[in-house]
Amino acid sequence: MVHPTLASPPRSIFDEDKPREACGLFGAKNLAEAAKMCYFGLYALQHRGQESAGIAAIDDKGVMDEHRDMGLVSDVFDMAILNRLRGDSAIGHVRYSTTGSSVLANAQPFVVRHRNRAYAVAHNGNLVNAHTLKAELENAGSIFQSTMDSEVFLHLFVRNLSLGFEGALTASVSRLKGAFSMVFLTSRGEVVGIKDPNGFRPLCLGKLNGGYVLASETCALDLVQAEFVRELDPGEIVIIDDKGVRSLNVPAAGRSSFCIFEYIYFARPDSTFSGRNVYQTRKAFGRQLAAEAPVAADLVMPFPDSGNYAAIGYSEAAGIPFEMGMIRNHYVGRTFIQPTQSMRDFGVRVKLNPVKELLKGKEIIIIEDSIIRGTTARTRVKALRELGVKKVHLRVSGPAHRFPCHYGIDFSTKGELIAAKMSTEELGRHLGLDSLYYLSLGGLLKATGVAKPEQCFCKACFDGCYPVQFDENLSKNCMENFIG
Repeated sequence: MVHPTLASPPRSIFDEDKPREACGLFGAKNLAEAAKMCYFGLYALQHRGQESAGIAAIDDKGVMDEHRDMGLVSDVFDMAILNRLRGDSAIGHVRYSTTGSSVLANAQPFVVRHRNRAYAVAHNGNLVNAHTLKAELENAGSIFQSTMDSEVFLHLFVRNLSLGFEGALTASVSRLKGAFSMVFLTSRGEVVGIKDPNGFRPLCLGKLNGGYVLASETCALDLVQAEFVRELDPGEIVIIDDKGVRSLNVPAAGRSSFCIFEYIYFARPDSTFSGRNVYQTRKAFGRQLAAEAPVAADLVMPFPDSGNYAAIGYSEAAGIPFEMGMIRNHYVGRTFIQPTQSMRDFGVRVKLNPVKELLKGKEIIIIEDSIIRGTTARTRVKALRELGVKKVHLRVSGPAHRFPCHYGIDFSTKGELIAAKMSTEELGRHLGLDSLYYLSLGGLLKATGVAKPEQCFCKACFDGCYPVQFDENLSKNCMENFIG
């Protein structure tokens, strides 16, 4: 287990060119050993955050206990800890930090105690007005314990308790702006699911053995064998208590703004959103790519694992054989002993190694889901050239990222995005490619198979049309900068 005073291990150099999103959520109510159920739910959601994990539970006497630490779910929890977290109500969280640094104080669920009652919250997303709300609350006497935007919600909630429990929930959620799905736990044992009015981040409801679970993705329901009930609506607050489930609503936005990058990259391929399986959708992106950007080649291959499913779709549509031309080492950890300087490109080769006999002298099409900073892609293409690959064509199963995300993905400035600095032709030359093509935005939306997709998704990182306004002078670390 990672020592609690230490920050999490540094971001792996092996995935530095991939976007990161904040957090996976799980909640359980009216289920024996709810904390253990959360453990398995978080295990299924580990792909959504690898910096910290935590679970908070309420026992039959109304006492809240919690455990949080830096690291992966399997490192943070053991059977002794899970046995300590008793009760039939619990919530859990895996985190990748966006607002707030990666230290134990910012691990979630975040717990406060107010007037002999305890409350815990776990949050996925980013509040764009956290800085103004925090200033208002501090001026009124609030004392913050972390640099997370998530803590703002708890301060708002306890200040609104004079309105009653439901009134406090709706009044507090109504003040928040940005992307937020949350699970919330009270010392009375209520488990609450909250989805922002734009519906940026996923959250679904399942049923199991007479109880209920909440999860960021359906793959977590599958693991615990819960029956999928439905996804929460934008602006919906679901309260689960001993009597069952009831819903409250804050006014929804005029249109949904579900993050389209869930389909492209974030979600596990066995998850489903709006009745659309992620695996099948990624294959559809690949088929659309083949229609938009055909090119003669000997084989189609992904850079595992992100491009796998779109590559299958491209191969099927183009009639070009699919091959796994790069073999991934699945046992590479987050930290390793640094090699000597003479071992060039170690970070690339230790994770992905090309099949030389398959690729030498061939013309190949590589399928990727995104190019954010370009560093990893350039190094991998260079390695293929040195191997003797004749031609390298790169096809990306999404449009170019030219605009920063302010809703919870970790590229919050335009300077981080290589496609914002170069034209597609310039970038292709920079990466050492024979050709480069990004899936068109229209093609991407069409391939989702969703009715009226232009009214369903947030695609601001592609087109710069932001559904919720924000202060451009503030970075994603505004909470820390504000504290000073």
